[in-house]
Amino acid sequence: MIKTVCVFCGSSPGARPEYSQAARRLGHTLVEREIGLVYGGGSVGLMGAIATSVLDAGGKVTGVIPAALLEKEVALTELSDLRVVDSMHERKALMAEICDAFVALPGGFGTTEEFIEALTWAQLGIHGKPCGILNVSNYFDHLIDYLDRAVVDGFLRPEHRAMICIADDLNNLLAQFEAYEPPRIDKAEWILTINEA
Repeated sequence: MIKTVCVFCGSSPGARPEYSQAARRLGHTLVEREIGLVYGGGSVGLMGAIATSVLDAGGKVTGVIPAALLEKEVALTELSDLRVVDSMHERKALMAEICDAFVALPGGFGTTEEFIEALTWAQLGIHGKPCGILNVSNYFDHLIDYLDRAVVDGFLRPEHRAMICIADDLNNLLAQFEAYEPPRIDKAEWILTINEA
C-alpha cells in the first residue's frame, strides 16, 4: 500500500509549461488518493509547484532540505514538517526512509542523481520500494534509451531494467506501483557469472 511518495524534481520550472502543470496534477492526484508527499523542501521550480498544490488541496507534505540549501532552494516555510539535515547524503537517506515509493519528474543533475541512487539501492536490495518515472512530454526518453542500451551491452540485467516503472500518466504509474514486486536477484552471484563468462 502506497501511503507516501518521494518526488525528485527540478528546482527550476523548466522551459515548458507542461512540466509545472504535471507537477501540480501530480500533487492533486496524491491528495485525492490520500498519499503524502515527501520532497526536497524547496519553494521554487517544480519542487514548489508540487508542494504548493498538495498544501492547497489539504494534503500532507514533508520537506527534507540540507542546511546549505535553505537559501539557494528557498525553503518552503509554510510546511509544518520541514526537516533540515546536515548533508545531501542525510537528505536522501531520510527521504528514502520515510517514503513508500519514488517518482522522478523532469529536473537536472540532482533529480537524476537522486533517482538513480534510489534505483541502485533497490538493485542492491537495500529497499524493495518501487521507483517510477513520470515521463512528461517524453522528457526522459533519452534516459530510457540509455538504460535499454545498458541492457544490450551487458551492464544492466533485464530484471533490473524491469524494476523501473514508466508512464506518462500518474494513475498508470501508481497502478504499476501497487503491482510492483522487487526482483529476487543475487547481485554477487550475477557479478560472478559475468566474470566467468
